[in-house]
Amino acid sequence: MSLDANKLRADFPALTQKVRGKKMVYLDSAATALKPWPVIERIGQFYTYETANVHRGAHFLADQATGAFEESRQKIKKFINADSTDEVIFTSGTTGSINLLAQSYGRTFLKEGDEILLTEMEHHANIVPWQMIAEEKKLKIKVVPVTDAGDLDLSKLDELLTGKTKIFAVTHVSNTLGTINDIKSLAKKAHAVGALIAVDGAQAVSNFPVDVKDLDVDFYSFSAHKLYGPYGIGVLFGKRELLEKMPPVIGGGSMISQVTFPKTTYNELPYKFEAGTPHIEGVLAMSAAIDYINKIGFDVITAHELMLRDYATAELSKIPGLKIMGTSSQKVSILSFSVEGLHHSDLSQVLDQEGVAVRAGHHCTQPLMSRFHMTGSVRASFAIFNDKMDIDALVKGIIKAKELFA
Repeated sequence: MSLDANKLRADFPALTQKVRGKKMVYLDSAATALKPWPVIERIGQFYTYETANVHRGAHFLADQATGAFEESRQKIKKFINADSTDEVIFTSGTTGSINLLAQSYGRTFLKEGDEILLTEMEHHANIVPWQMIAEEKKLKIKVVPVTDAGDLDLSKLDELLTGKTKIFAVTHVSNTLGTINDIKSLAKKAHAVGALIAVDGAQAVSNFPVDVKDLDVDFYSFSAHKLYGPYGIGVLFGKRELLEKMPPVIGGGSMISQVTFPKTTYNELPYKFEAGTPHIEGVLAMSAAIDYINKIGFDVITAHELMLRDYATAELSKIPGLKIMGTSSQKVSILSFSVEGLHHSDLSQVLDQEGVAVRAGHHCTQPLMSRFHMTGSVRASFAIFNDKMDIDALVKGIIKAKELFA
């Protein structure tokens, strides 16, 4: 079964707009995915007919909101194949999830001299929180290098991943290179030396199925907004036995069992990590986004996006002076590139004039840019509503930019 991208465009109202009289070509889904009508309408439905706080209300609307909220947690549990809804913690997003993990697990269980292993391709959100806790606890950070092709240099892994390593924090998919890391294999290696593996899944969950049980990860983080869902909501998955040992880092309502001035006892999982009024409409809309993806099917989504990746790679490679950053054989539909003689900001501005939306800059991966001796690149990322004509528009815009700046 093939995907009809042109038909799906009708589900995304943002694409009905024209940019300077031209059809909008949105190639920035790695930064944030556009929102389909079912997601938009779910938020409107909640605010219009279901507005109430969850868990503590004793009336019809509160019961209705609570039921929908917890049904969404159940759906997300199934989406990533977690063992229990207790392992699904709602956060503000991938960044919030990683910070929660670093501040809770890191501050409680890591001690001076322990090591955290990162990789050279990490997003800043999977670097800075670990640096903060490392500075506080006098931990050592080590880094797995990246090859010229944009893969992890696994020849260095055995000397970096040792008995001193307590956390291996690694991205599932590079947001700059598109490289897919073999998380199942990396988890096995981490566990062999007694380390935990914490995975940044922000770029993975919209591209292919994620099974946290099969991968055997200890922690997995992702955001709804890259999953065709809303902003400000995401998930931290953690194995139950680890989450039970971890203390909360934010105090307030809902995360407590009993409060007295001498002592407070905390609620059970997952609520001890969800202080205060949650992002209720965000959770419901994330659930709607998952329904939308499931209706299409990952087999169809993945095949379509890989077709676009291959077509774009072939067409961009024909442009003189254009160099694609990262040529791994295992990558999603993300292409970062530079064009000789053109600054990435200038190129992105010309593309914008042509109605083509791309990303330009360091993509929150400055260490990776330094490794490739670059200050930034242009990134095009493809989604279910893109087709070959969108890539043709990208190529045409790049050629025009080359002519303008020749």
